[in-house]
Amino acid sequence: MLAAFTPAYGPAALLETRTVDAPTPGPGEVLVDVSTSSVSAGDLRLRTADFPGITGVIGRAMFGWSEPKNKVQGTMFAGRVACVGAEVSDFAVGDAVFGMSDDGAWAEQVVVQADGPLAHRPEGITDAAAAATTYGAGTALHFLRDLAKVQPGERVLILGGSGGVGRFAIQLARHMGAHVTAVGSARNAALMQRLGAHAVLDYRQTDVHTADDRYDVIFDIADTSSFAAARPILTDTGRYLTLYITFTVLAQMAWTSLRKGPKALFAIAMPSREDIETVAGLLAEGVLAPVLSERFPLERIVDAHLHAERDRNASVVVEVARPRAVQGVA
Repeated sequence: MLAAFTPAYGPAALLETRTVDAPTPGPGEVLVDVSTSSVSAGDLRLRTADFPGITGVIGRAMFGWSEPKNKVQGTMFAGRVACVGAEVSDFAVGDAVFGMSDDGAWAEQVVVQADGPLAHRPEGITDAAAAATTYGAGTALHFLRDLAKVQPGERVLILGGSGGVGRFAIQLARHMGAHVTAVGSARNAALMQRLGAHAVLDYRQTDVHTADDRYDVIFDIADTSSFAAARPILTDTGRYLTLYITFTVLAQMAWTSLRKGPKALFAIAMPSREDIETVAGLLAEGVLAPVLSERFPLERIVDAHLHAERDRNASVVVEVARPRAVQGVA
């Protein structure tokens, strides 16, 4: 099968398309003919081993110290089930599906655990939309629902509202009944308003840390604040969420967990089957909608990455292949 090959950590120019062996599903696994993938901010980090803060050691241990363990990268995909392994009952050959995989979605086929982050694609949702949603929506869902436990009527401040996670954080926080203030550049103000932000602030013009407003949740996606800086504008039960872990953040999490008052919170978002099914339901309801950018065939994977590096405000779509003929049960 054709796949994008990442021989080493580094710039986009290292990527190349190669013919590699097709995977075979084992018991409890599903083989998917990939129609569409995308390039997320997380994919860019994996390609370059740009693991922030103390996650550098964890990232290298998980994905390879000196070079990628899995030379076929790409995490998000949509397509159709080509084959199912033994003991799989939730998916059948021909089902339209989408999800995430560590085994490489920039390829014509990918194997996924049937009980992993895989769900049926809702009718009326394109492969491109489904593939471009899982990373950002899954991350935002974990932080806002599971960590912050956002409640109706709360005030949520999103720092980095136009980025890959921020776009979905706006939509989810609004859906949860929160009043949403999104911070970004002036050129993205209309986008953030369209996604559901009640108020939009230009970070070049407004320093949120010196404003009079107070927030129940501050979701720092852009790494432009800190718990210490955000604490004065948090309510007494406020929660500061960050995607960027440091020893300072760990210490603040431990300290604030033992005290009354605002909390510092961090976690590694690892989407589950239930999370992807929740995302599927929100897509079907029209609650979530990705912002799509350019489309590139798999053979132009380098161009796809270069475009994603230039434009962090929309999802770059990788058109992998048309679904093949169904194959049956392994």
